[in-house]
Amino acid sequence: MTVDRSELSSLNSLLLQVHDRVSTMAKLASDAKDEESAYELYNIERHLSTANHRMERLLSTK
Repeated sequence: MTVDRSELSSLNSLLLQVHDRVSTMAKLASDAKDEESAYELYNIERHLSTANHRMERLLSTK
């Protein structure tokens, strides 16, 4: 089975959108002094960033 490059590209775009939304929420939580939520959201943001980098790496090899 081959991996559909256009599907990967679409998923990568979605990852970027989710990353941006989570980043915004993390900043808002931090500004509101909701440290617990900010901490968790920044961790999620970091994982989404890692996923995005891995997806971009995969796209560059196909």
